Amino acid sequence: MTELFFLLKITLAESSPEIWRKFVVPKSISLDRLHDVIQIVMGWQDYHQHEFVFGEKHFTEFPQKGDPFKPSSKAVLGKLVKRKGATFSYIYDWGDDWTHELVVEETKVDPRLIREPLFCTAGGRACPPEDVGGIFGYQEFCEAMSKPKHPRHKELKEWYGKPLDAEYFNPALVNQELVKYWRWSRDRVLNWNQFPV
Repeated sequence: MTELFFLLKITLAESSPEIWRKFVVPKSISLDRLHDVIQIVMGWQDYHQHEFVFGEKHFTEFPQKGDPFKPSSKAVLGKLVKRKGATFSYIYDWGDDWTHELVVEETKVDPRLIREPLFCTAGGRACPPEDVGGIFGYQEFCEAMSKPKHPRHKELKEWYGKPLDAEYFNPALVNQELVKYWRWSRDRVLNWNQFPV
């Protein structure tokens, strides 16, 4: 395998205890695909807009004319970060403002350790539910769900619809989804809009 791989650690800012993942991606991954991978490893549902921040450079999926953003589909991770210890941010859901801090833990992952081109090596704690109100809303949510006498317990339990296990994280399930994503997002001879008529 001649491709170079990065080991990244992503942490949900201001989470306490920390919500985090470590995962491997090709150095050549585009930011739009890195967004997809982050959605999978964290457990988000891709309902909202996002952006990447590398110092003064901002990238998003569909920048509008006049925006300070550049298209994430034309940016490659390995051209934006080159050294171990480099950091950047990923912001998901501009309403709830889920800010994630990423650190490049390794820039030359040993190829003998590469099981799949994308895989999660470790992590801690469950992803918050979508639309819960950001990190502070999630803290209130966890408190209300754990205390039946909390004034919002019944309301939030009905809204969430299942028991909460804030400690649960299973990297094997994440890796199953990453393998499917890798397979389904492979390059094709024809793009969707190039089918012969």
